[in-house]
Amino acid sequence: MQNVPNFRRAQRIQSLEISEIVQLSERAAYLRAEGQDIVALSTGEPDFPTPPHVVAAAHSAALAGKTKYPATLGTPELRDEIARQAGVSRARVIVSTGAKQVLANAMLATLDPGEEVIMPAPFWTSYSDIVLLASGTPVVLPCPVEDGFRLTAERLEAAITPRTRWLMLNSPCNPTGTNYSEADLRALAEVLRRYSQVQILIDEIYDQLSYVPFTSFATVAPDLSERTLIVNGVSKAYAMTGWRIGWGIGPAAMISAMGAVQGQSTSGASSVAQAAALAALSGPQEFLLERREVFRSRRDMVVARLNAMPGVTCSRPDGAFYVFPDIRRAMATNGFESCARFCEDLLEQVGLALVPGRAFGMPGHLRLSYAYSEAELLAGLDRLERFITHVRPAAQEDSQPNRATV
Repeated sequence: MQNVPNFRRAQRIQSLEISEIVQLSERAAYLRAEGQDIVALSTGEPDFPTPPHVVAAAHSAALAGKTKYPATLGTPELRDEIARQAGVSRARVIVSTGAKQVLANAMLATLDPGEEVIMPAPFWTSYSDIVLLASGTPVVLPCPVEDGFRLTAERLEAAITPRTRWLMLNSPCNPTGTNYSEADLRALAEVLRRYSQVQILIDEIYDQLSYVPFTSFATVAPDLSERTLIVNGVSKAYAMTGWRIGWGIGPAAMISAMGAVQGQSTSGASSVAQAAALAALSGPQEFLLERREVFRSRRDMVVARLNAMPGVTCSRPDGAFYVFPDIRRAMATNGFESCARFCEDLLEQVGLALVPGRAFGMPGHLRLSYAYSEAELLAGLDRLERFITHVRPAAQEDSQPNRATV
């Protein structure tokens, strides 16, 4: 990129870049456009179509002229439906341009410089950057596979300081698929009751994609509702990633503050997309079970194949559509010093795009999404096995992604 004279980044975004997931996906698309044979299992985007009745609702809304500026906090109809399903009032609901904007609104509305946000690792790659953008301090707590990738009550309590403002938790989790049980959440809630300054953000975007009974933090600890923000959306379960609709459910004062941020950034989310989201939430739900069973079948196939590969171990996730295998033995056997280098060579040499664990705060792993067809998954797994069995690191000086070409 050509240098611009006198340009400088603001201090708050000095370390901010496009996420490594997007970089790898765009690099894979670039190589495919050049005619290379590429399999990409790197993004969390269901291969199912948006349900036809949802598309029809959007079309009807557009034809009916529902294309004007929407209310900043969301259309009354959609907020009311979200509130009805959650058993709360409309004042406790904000609709945003994707769940990511809900997270950003919350951090920008509440964090003062240097205040801390506790996040268990592995975590979704955007969490830490959103906190940094809001001048907060991420406090990363490694939760290894030996603990089921779960944050324990003891580890949480040891991390809380007078500057702790938030706990940010994702269940089911991206990238591990970890689902916090009712007992897990009760133990965390017991700690949080002792620290009234700590707000609680629970990202439940994969709640409909849980293969074990799902428990919402809101039902476990209703007494903490005045400092709890539940984040969700239609992107994953309803295959509506491009519609960009997410929401937050929290105390009215927090929602109002988040609305102030949203009002001066994006204003309200797309009116037509909100009509589609309303149709998704209020329409037929049977297909969700059918799609979840497809994901479950893919999960079982992928986990079995990974565990049969030399130097790879993979736990079976309880939700979402990702696996997060441990590749440290395979890396050591094949001479790789980092999972990032492993994934770079994997793409360049056998045409398979996966995401290194360092993007999620836990090196030595990689994330594979099984939100793809069985044929794509089998092709990708074959390439991964061939790479592990036969390939050594390519000679190169810089193992960092080339931002000019991704």
